[in-house]
Amino acid sequence: MSIAIEELLDGFDHVETRREFEERLSAGESLTVKLGLDPTSPDLHLGHAVVLRKLQQFVEAGHKVVLVIGSFTARIGDPSGRNELRPPLTTAEITANMKTYAEQAGKVLDMDRVRLEYNSTWLDRLTSADLLRLLSQVTVAQMIEREDFHERYKAGTPIALHEFLYPIAQAYDSIALHADVELGGNDQLFNLLMGRDYQREAGQREQVCMTVPLLEGLDGSKKMSKSAGNYVGLTEPAEQQFGKLMRIPDESIVRYARLAAFRSQEECDRLSQALSSGKAHPMQEKKQIAQEVVALYHGAAAANAAREYFERTVQQRELPRENVPEIKQGDARRVTDVMVAGGLAESRRAAERLVAGKGVRINGILVEDPKAPWPASGPVTLSVGARKFLRVLPN
Repeated sequence: MSIAIEELLDGFDHVETRREFEERLSAGESLTVKLGLDPTSPDLHLGHAVVLRKLQQFVEAGHKVVLVIGSFTARIGDPSGRNELRPPLTTAEITANMKTYAEQAGKVLDMDRVRLEYNSTWLDRLTSADLLRLLSQVTVAQMIEREDFHERYKAGTPIALHEFLYPIAQAYDSIALHADVELGGNDQLFNLLMGRDYQREAGQREQVCMTVPLLEGLDGSKKMSKSAGNYVGLTEPAEQQFGKLMRIPDESIVRYARLAAFRSQEECDRLSQALSSGKAHPMQEKKQIAQEVVALYHGAAAANAAREYFERTVQQRELPRENVPEIKQGDARRVTDVMVAGGLAESRRAAERLVAGKGVRINGILVEDPKAPWPASGPVTLSVGARKFLRVLPN
């Protein structure tokens, strides 16, 4: 499939360097294009899909695409965009998280045409001498220039020495694969550029570094992540995806149209103007975007059904009457306590995040206070999102 250079470039917010990229494509080269994903959680989400979709375009253009699962780098933890030390993962946690990554990535990528690699394959083989040689090629001053390290250093927040190994290990991936192009989120630019430095030291041609914008989560502010509780998983049920997407703030509508529904920039500009002028209604636009996103991962029929379900159960306040689990209130005194007791949240803290994200209702009425006491005395229906329901009976 022939894809124009401009189409491949569309959606990237930084290319280092564009001239090199265009020269290599113009010369008809089949490029080795690399993307690394660390298995820091079991789920891939819409934030990952932004860069995965760009990677798929390289697949369709006939290039040699490599998806690198960070089985080694996950042990260190990527410090990118963090203002504190990332808790280390155990080998068992990493192994468990990796199990479904290829399947989940297949929601976006044609995995039959993608080479799957695990970076522990080559990084575990490094000797102490190899590691010392790699460490000698970068200075502490260079590391501290990195924005997240710099901010933590100024704030007196601890920086562990092993964190400095992360960009070096990621850079070595590029050497091991002889990467021509590396993709990543824009918080990865430091790591990607270090790959160029190490390739040059190794006598290889330097990779082109291409970054995409980060998709904010359902709260409209923090980067989408499972740890922040603001994510939409690629393999979540259609109704759950749709219900979550309806929680995005109005200010995020255009952003999600571009980065989650993958509309063109021209379409997004028109949408922005229509919203600003009042010609477009935020609720209707959210439903359309949610339907487009769900269709990407579950198909058009499931997306239509998810929209109908949302409109029936949430907008029209029609609650399900059958197959709803029941519990007694017991000793629970807060809404969040009932959510935990009924299995709608893993912990009180997780329940409070769901309430703060405007995803919790009692008999269809929104619960707005994360500390809200349990208000009901008679049988009521507690719902989380558009899919999870629980009938709570009095003691």
